Amino acid sequence: MPPADPLQEIESLREQLDSWNYRYYVLDEPSVPDVEYDRCMQRLLQLEARYPQSQRADSPSQRVGGQPLQQFRQVAHEVPMLSLDNAFSAEDMVHFNRRLLDRLSDGSDSLEFACEPKLDGIAVSLLYRDGLLQRGATRGDGATGEDITHNVRTIRSIPLRLRGGDCPTVLEVRGEIYMPRAGFEQLNARARERGEKTFVNPRNAAAGSLRQLDARITASRPLEMCCYGVGLVEGGVLPDRQASVLARLRDWGLKINPESAVVRGIDACNAYFDALALRRDSLPYDIDGIVFKVNELALQERLGFVSRAPRWAIARKFPAQEEITRLLDVEFQVGRTGAITPVARLEPVFVGGVTVSNATLHNSDEIERLGIQIGDSVIVRRAGDVIPQVVSVVLEKRPDSARAIQFPTRCPVCQSAIEREEGEAVWRCMGGLVCGAQQKAAIKHFASRRAMDIEGLGDKLVEQLVDEGLVDNVAGLYVLSRPQLLNLERMGDKSADNLLAALDASKQTTLPRFIFALGIREVGEATARNLARHFGNWAALASATEAQLLQVDDVGPVVADHLRQFFDSEASMAVVASLQQAGVSWPDIARQPEQDTPLAGQVWVVTGKLEAFSRDEAKARLQELGAKVAGSVSAKTTCLVAGPGAGSKLARANELGVEVIDEQSLLSLLATHGVDI
Repeated sequence: MPPADPLQEIESLREQLDSWNYRYYVLDEPSVPDVEYDRCMQRLLQLEARYPQSQRADSPSQRVGGQPLQQFRQVAHEVPMLSLDNAFSAEDMVHFNRRLLDRLSDGSDSLEFACEPKLDGIAVSLLYRDGLLQRGATRGDGATGEDITHNVRTIRSIPLRLRGGDCPTVLEVRGEIYMPRAGFEQLNARARERGEKTFVNPRNAAAGSLRQLDARITASRPLEMCCYGVGLVEGGVLPDRQASVLARLRDWGLKINPESAVVRGIDACNAYFDALALRRDSLPYDIDGIVFKVNELALQERLGFVSRAPRWAIARKFPAQEEITRLLDVEFQVGRTGAITPVARLEPVFVGGVTVSNATLHNSDEIERLGIQIGDSVIVRRAGDVIPQVVSVVLEKRPDSARAIQFPTRCPVCQSAIEREEGEAVWRCMGGLVCGAQQKAAIKHFASRRAMDIEGLGDKLVEQLVDEGLVDNVAGLYVLSRPQLLNLERMGDKSADNLLAALDASKQTTLPRFIFALGIREVGEATARNLARHFGNWAALASATEAQLLQVDDVGPVVADHLRQFFDSEASMAVVASLQQAGVSWPDIARQPEQDTPLAGQVWVVTGKLEAFSRDEAKARLQELGAKVAGSVSAKTTCLVAGPGAGSKLARANELGVEVIDEQSLLSLLATHGVDI
């Protein structure tokens, strides 16, 4: 469904990205993972391209950092800077190798690969003309980056003039700018001495250093660059092997990674990966995987590309990072649906680039499965941006003072009874709206960006509003007055006015967002979209029978029951009525006959890891276009969407000759047909 008001969404995205930029680059307080930032930026770029009349010089797509950076100009890459597909196991590498050999079909039983550590830094492009550094640019979205020439010139490992006289007339060098661990520690030590905020990790420090208006600040930071390839080349000839190209770059004065190697066969690739994984923590810089490239450039050309990634290269990521620490205590949190979740309070430990002091224990069954006790030494895992979790107990280190974890018999917040429904693993508080924790969680969910998107209504403010008795349900937000807000601690005139303006702006929403914002159990974004598309308006949805609800994609008996319980609840419907009386509204959705949808009659399958949204959300968007989304690949499959980590389904699709696309192609398809991403 196209946005109800795309120009309004563009402004909302700009405000959100500006806020994140300010926290990341100015305050050095990153508040969201990179993938979330990239997702919003890609959405903004798509909308600005679709509605060129909305483009402004002060859009985040035209600048870097939290303040207008007019000195930074956008530059188009002469040759796109592509991303890489990912592998997560030795088996994935075997599938990658098989695809290469099948595509080449020349009788080869092994290939030569160039192996390079995947540095955890910032990808950049350096453009040399007649041997002189002319421009430095960030990768950006792959097609367009930011001109950071004045900053890259300060990095000592980047030559201002190439050595020797045999370099091409035009040479574009690709590489990674990063901050070594020792330099990172020294930078943070100086910050601590001055009472300043420290950086989160070396990558965060490198990114902030490159995006300084004052190049003297960049010059003071311990940045380095390693080259991994070339882009545009004119007026010269390069060697015919990837490794030889890197050697030539080194001869011209550019730094390459000393751990780079050439091996033959996929078994040797996996052995190289295993060997470097053992040395990972002893390296002087952070790496998050290994990049493998077919070494012969002629074969690279024959293999070609899939959308925005080369077929001839892959990045094998390291597994989830784990550390050992001690369980100090267990606290029990109450969610918006009353779920009681045990949270482990840990002795702080550095895992996966961050200091972890809390981890989820999921539920009472998980506590029993782990056999965990307070005081135990435990292994904590953090994979990327996933919430840290306790994966096992080191029983041989259990102290005599260890004690069993006592799961509560009553709600830890409101003391209401807790119950566990048959077939569920979760205990729930039965207090409902009487429970302050559920009130707070419901309001936080309602105000979140993907729900009503109420800018400025953060968690701490929600806590205050409920604790002060000003709000006890989401409808109460829209009757807040300026005097009430000004009486709150740390609430000034401007903050109060901004919040009231944000509340007023949120009244104009969409039906899918509103359904999702209500926080009905088991109704996520994808299900909310399907419900809105199927019924078209709120009245039809609220009056639907369970049988009618079951006709909606992704709605089974459990979800249908939760929906009917919500609609049959006088208290819940009174809140909806109050929201509508306060002016919250949305346009109805025109129901489109299935035969008129672009993908009607087609069968799609989604596999692997997606970044812009979950597989379920991808499924819902494909269903919006009329596709049937299956769980397995067969001869009837029209297309397979394969993200990183795709395994047997991808292999099966290749065997059957089924069309395979990546996530970027899916995003382009959705954008073409006006589906909200």
